[in-house]
Amino acid sequence: MEQVFGYIIGLGAAVMMPIIFTVLGLCIGIKLGKALKSGLLVGVGFVGLSVVTALLTDSLGEPLKKVTEIYGLSLGIFDMGWPAAASVAYNTSVGAFIIPVCLLVNVIMLLTRTTKTVNIDLWNYWHFAFIGAVVYFASGHIGWGFFAAIVCYIITLVMADLTSKQFQRYYDKMEGISIPQPFCQGFVPFAVVINKGLDAIPGFDKLNIDAEGMKKKFGIMGEPLFLGVIVGCGIGILSCENWKQVIDKIPFILGLGIKMGAVMELIPRITSLFIEGLRPISDATREMIARKFKNSAELNIGMSPALVIGHPTTLVVSLLLIPTILFLSVVLPENQFLPLASLAGMFYLFPVVLPITKGNVLKTFIIGLVALIVGLYFVTDLAPYFTQAATDVYAKTGDTAVKIPEGFQGGALDFASSLFSWVIFHLVYNLKIVGAVVLVLFTLALAFYNRTRIIRESKNK
Repeated sequence: MEQVFGYIIGLGAAVMMPIIFTVLGLCIGIKLGKALKSGLLVGVGFVGLSVVTALLTDSLGEPLKKVTEIYGLSLGIFDMGWPAAASVAYNTSVGAFIIPVCLLVNVIMLLTRTTKTVNIDLWNYWHFAFIGAVVYFASGHIGWGFFAAIVCYIITLVMADLTSKQFQRYYDKMEGISIPQPFCQGFVPFAVVINKGLDAIPGFDKLNIDAEGMKKKFGIMGEPLFLGVIVGCGIGILSCENWKQVIDKIPFILGLGIKMGAVMELIPRITSLFIEGLRPISDATREMIARKFKNSAELNIGMSPALVIGHPTTLVVSLLLIPTILFLSVVLPENQFLPLASLAGMFYLFPVVLPITKGNVLKTFIIGLVALIVGLYFVTDLAPYFTQAATDVYAKTGDTAVKIPEGFQGGALDFASSLFSWVIFHLVYNLKIVGAVVLVLFTLALAFYNRTRIIRESKNK
């Protein structure tokens, strides 16, 4: 099973997801041509995102490496990025069975009315497999790995339900959609607490500037495209040792600025392909569920957050956070992780944060900053266990995506920086039975609360 799933996952999201969604479309009654087109559009969307995020990381990689050399910014944890985390997740016994196990849990929760999300975001099941794999390698027991993955899955489905209404109200054309991705949902507690704290500050509400407001107030200066050019040029200048180098490298600096502007401009256009491809699948799935399940009118379809990462506020805040978090990562005491390959994943921090802040750029920036600072310490703390898992997977599979350079530990901002992964890991690994009991009680209480809320809302309709 590991070999089978390893081969399938090795195809990549751009190949795997069109196949899955085409087959899913046929299973739910969509005609072959329409199902195939939907699947291919999703695949094209993944290709587009891969190309754009590769442009981001490839373009910034060498300048940022130069910056670290010039200013002596050397840290001990090598950023492996999300491809390594996904490979570690799926190339294990936990990853081999994670999709059928989680689908079974989802069905049970639907039948018991403890969730109203049907999670068809199959590619991002690697997040659940990741926490399961790290716990498995750290503890040496596969049972603990599956336990951690299932607990994370249940909590994420409930969180998807709790955030769905705000999500649907805030984003256009997202009726009946929720986001059951644990990386996104893991930042919701930060967003709720910090947002309330900022609202309590007198006069802070007057600083309500969203991305559209920035465009009106600052004109082209407030456009994500222009901000991308400025930040790209700024990083290019910092990668020069002196002003003579700056003058000599003007073509490179301007080119880097244009590339960063291109990333900011292209991501929203690419995400529209996801919407176009997933919409028929979403509508047909909801119709089929309505026929099969009683009281299913309010069921949501769990989709990838890639649908909405092109929002202007997400782009602006992510772009501003890149240089900020790079600087902080080398001055924060005890932190050993310098995010480079993971920078492309920063966009995924905000899909369910924006509905809470209502797109306020300043609030979103502060929440993102706090979450990423805490995330750096989470990654640093989990690095020995991530390294252990990645080393074992590399030894068994030879997958170069998980090969850690000699003298470094491995880490990734993607999901390793999430509150969910850190708390679940330490409760299971350090406290064993006691931690498991705490997680079971918390998860059952959360599921019961969600069931009560779902039943109450259905009666009020």
